[in-house]
Amino acid sequence: MLRDLTYLYVEDDRLSREVMQLLMHDILGIENYYVFEDSYDFAIHLKDCPKRPDVILLDIHVRPINGFEMLEVIRSDPDYQGCQVIALTASVMNEEVQQLRRAGFDGTIGKPLDALHFPELIERIARGEPVWHIT
Repeated sequence: MLRDLTYLYVEDDRLSREVMQLLMHDILGIENYYVFEDSYDFAIHLKDCPKRPDVILLDIHVRPINGFEMLEVIRSDPDYQGCQVIALTASVMNEEVQQLRRAGFDGTIGKPLDALHFPELIERIARGEPVWHIT
């Protein structure tokens, strides 16, 4: 199931992208994995993905369009209604977690990513479980 899904990660920090690449590809063996290095023309790039993502991992503080705004783009497009959208953020204050829930994210994973817990979290997400993991 995990490897049958298609994933998209939007992240403007190079080091975070490298860590995610290591986790997704090298550790989990996921091949169907796209990365956007920023959120410029997000809606256009989303439509240009060769395959519709099943799971979208959004950095909340990416620019110029933040994670909340990208979520609105995704949720407003009927083609992406079945996608799970997970927020990735280093801001793990209780207020922001509640804001993520109210905005309609399907879960959140705190940064920095934890190589010990991330595989289990992504497997749960792949099964459709909500994951609210703050480190």
